[in-house]
Amino acid sequence: MGTAARPSFDTDTLRRAVEGRTPQTLLSLYTDDAEIRVVNRNAQPSHPKVLHGRGEIADMLTDVYSRDMTHKLEGCVIQGDRAAYSESCEYADGVRVLSESMITLRDGKISRQIIIEAWDE
Repeated sequence: MGTAARPSFDTDTLRRAVEGRTPQTLLSLYTDDAEIRVVNRNAQPSHPKVLHGRGEIADMLTDVYSRDMTHKLEGCVIQGDRAAYSESCEYADGVRVLSESMITLRDGKISRQIIIEAWDE
């Protein structure tokens, strides 16, 4: 009796999508029923912004990656069905943003994500 290999999270696709600013490629890494919780200056911990499903996630990714800014994946660590990564961004005017994500994986795709963002004021 053999064991099937579990799908693994594609960090190369994550890097290409983030740094190449391709929201559709990034969206391919999410499950259909994925959920994202965002905590930042506008969505504080007691009232995070919550996105449900690929439609809402696609809208957010399209907005973020269409802005005049650079994105860099600083690192990604995977352990079992959990992963974490850091993304640094810079707007054309020099304002910097740092985003930290903790994700839960299912079948090699993101099913849950918590994003904590901080940026220059």
